[in-house]
Amino acid sequence: MDEIVYPVILSGGVGTRLWPMSRVLRPKQLLPLTSDKSMLQETTARVTGPGFAPPMIVCNQEHRFVIAEQMRELEVQPEAIVLEPLGRNTGPAVTVAALLLAAKDPDAIMLVLPSDHVIGDVERFHAAVATAVTAARDDALITFGIPPTRPETGYGYIQRGDPYNGISGCFRIDRFVEKPDLATAKAYVASDRYAWNSGMFVFPVGSYLDEVARLKPDMLELCRQSVAQATADLDFLRLDRASFAAMESVSVDYAVMEQTTRGAIVPADIEWSDVGSWAALWEISDRDAKGNVVLGDTVTLDVRNCYIRGDGHLVAVVGVEDLVIVATDDVVLVVPKHRAQDVKQIVDRIEKQGRTEHYVHTRVFRPWGWYQSIHDGPRFQVKEIVVEPGHKLSKQVHYHRAEHWVVVSGTARVSRDNETFFLTEDQSTYIPHNVKHSLENPGKIPLRMIEVQSGSYLGEDDIIRFEDHYGRATDAEPTGSR
Repeated sequence: MDEIVYPVILSGGVGTRLWPMSRVLRPKQLLPLTSDKSMLQETTARVTGPGFAPPMIVCNQEHRFVIAEQMRELEVQPEAIVLEPLGRNTGPAVTVAALLLAAKDPDAIMLVLPSDHVIGDVERFHAAVATAVTAARDDALITFGIPPTRPETGYGYIQRGDPYNGISGCFRIDRFVEKPDLATAKAYVASDRYAWNSGMFVFPVGSYLDEVARLKPDMLELCRQSVAQATADLDFLRLDRASFAAMESVSVDYAVMEQTTRGAIVPADIEWSDVGSWAALWEISDRDAKGNVVLGDTVTLDVRNCYIRGDGHLVAVVGVEDLVIVATDDVVLVVPKHRAQDVKQIVDRIEKQGRTEHYVHTRVFRPWGWYQSIHDGPRFQVKEIVVEPGHKLSKQVHYHRAEHWVVVSGTARVSRDNETFFLTEDQSTYIPHNVKHSLENPGKIPLRMIEVQSGSYLGEDDIIRFEDHYGRATDAEPTGSR
């Protein structure tokens, strides 16, 4: 491409159909499901290099530190990491990004990408982006259409019309079609005029904002307020909560693309998948001679066409076909591949029952490292804690629990009331309740500890922060912890 394109990566989804790997606090886009990189990292890597500006990432505020760390691993410095105070779908997210980019460059071309898609042919993807940029310079609002490979009833479709202003590979949009029944989907596949709606877009920011002003003026005004009253928080930009919460939850398709007269489609045969279920992940993964995808600590006998993943204990499978079996250290999921979309219903039931397995893994990531529950019982809980070199937990106090710390490896600097001391391997200390304390790793290797909590209440919301290096002293995070 001859000009700079501004990638905007949307990372606000939860991915409930890929539970139990994907959970609210660590959803599918932050997991390495298709390679050794997370899906967000793979998306970012596709738009890093010549022709692309640093990416702007719009995300859930609870994921900010994980996303920042994943960008650091890629050696990518984002244009901004914009924090949504709550989910409002893609319409507000894209509009906020357009406002921020327009303030930097009124002539900017933005490339809007979900963070959780797989694209197998990156060269063709870049060629499709170049075509879309040409059309965007001609005032078009472009979506990418994926040539259908099967009569999929779970996707929306786009019917293409005449070529757009003589631009090769770009067409006007005749209409958007909601998820069809099977017979209609088969007809669409047989035609060459229909494509799956990918949810990826190229917009000239000025033209996009003009259309939002015409079609959704209330949303635009609230987005302007949310940006105007946004606050800087370390390396993040926190949108104003009140104005953001006041707007409707609406997709960019409904808000703009289905109503604009500037809409265009670029067909993109790019080996695309939105990885919307375990069955979809099975389809795009490398399979053995019996059609199985087998990952982790597993043993199989007479198994065919299955997706089996063991992220914890040994998984042994005998004499089954066409199943998805996913085992983590706290959940085992078994579902026929043809019902993989129904996993979301199980997640809904778990949430309604007041459980936490839909929300958080046993290993919880924090900006300083992570902790993992090992065992719990009446009035006690055992955790493993890992603090990365140079990082420090907040100064805090617990009213209902005491803590016993044992260092397994590394060095800990402990502050307890008015004293500060060091602990090394095999040394321990005791933190009574109602005592201010903090924990720091001053060393060059990770600090690994075992923590035993005891008390009348062990919930992670039993915490008051007094000092925090990560700006969380006044956070109202649902998990509260550390």
